[in-house]
Amino acid sequence: MQLLLDREQELRERYGISFRITGIASRRLGWIADHTGLDPQACLSGSISPSPGLTNVRTWLSAARADVLFEATSLNVENGQPAIDHIRAPLQHGAHAITANKGPIVHAYRDLRDLAVARGKRFLFESTVMDGVPIFSFFDQLPAIHLRGFHGILNSTTNVILTEMENGLNFEESIKKAQALGIAETDPTHDIDGYDAAVKTAALITVLMDVPIRLDEIPREGIRTLTAEAVRAAKKEARPYKLICRAKKTEHGITATVRPEQIPQTDPMSQITGTSSYIYFETDIFPGLALTEENPGLYATAYGMLADFVRAVTP
Repeated sequence: MQLLLDREQELRERYGISFRITGIASRRLGWIADHTGLDPQACLSGSISPSPGLTNVRTWLSAARADVLFEATSLNVENGQPAIDHIRAPLQHGAHAITANKGPIVHAYRDLRDLAVARGKRFLFESTVMDGVPIFSFFDQLPAIHLRGFHGILNSTTNVILTEMENGLNFEESIKKAQALGIAETDPTHDIDGYDAAVKTAALITVLMDVPIRLDEIPREGIRTLTAEAVRAAKKEARPYKLICRAKKTEHGITATVRPEQIPQTDPMSQITGTSSYIYFETDIFPGLALTEENPGLYATAYGMLADFVRAVTP
């Protein structure tokens, strides 16, 4: 919300977009809606009370009369809920839906995409992979191109942990450092065991290669078993460990993996450290297209949602 407010004047003057916030919902604040507009500063500070009679996303949407919904719940690896229902509801209500949650892309992309088309609305999700870097919208600008494969480093938490291990910390100390930096969750299981990277890989395959893929079809290995000694030895050999996502289109379908690999110093991925990310696409027209995100700041994910907002409400 803060980035949206920071860019309010630019949105109005450059894109002709004006807005008001009519609803907000979270575990901490509850369901709050007022179609005439809420005080943004009160929402940010939490000094606002739940609205009476609102018990679910549908009653809340009706009260808010929203034209656009931003969905940013936590990832549910198993089935993508409740985010899927949170996205389906505004589309059925007649609002655009924008999410930063990868789960619905993996578990319900085609259903939600087709619903959005049927209702004449947008379902956008640029922030689901590499924060706000324009990956999905990038391919929108490449009509009639065929993606043959990709590889990259898509989980910043494991990248930070591996970097800290290279710098002398052990595994547990590196996790605590990542948590102190606000990069790792209190429970970093999804990151260190490769689930987050696998979900991002599945999302890219599902959308960009137009092949739905289940998470159990992607062999996954995290970094939990790597010792600090092995990580530092690999770095000394100029073949550092990175958690690599790979996907390739073959005669028999899509093959994909997520696993730690030693990367030669000549590979650009070997230079990706800290919170940076990297992806390399192989297409039938361009043999290689690479995108690098260099140590993104606080607003990176929020920017992806802001960009989707502009795409959704402008012709």
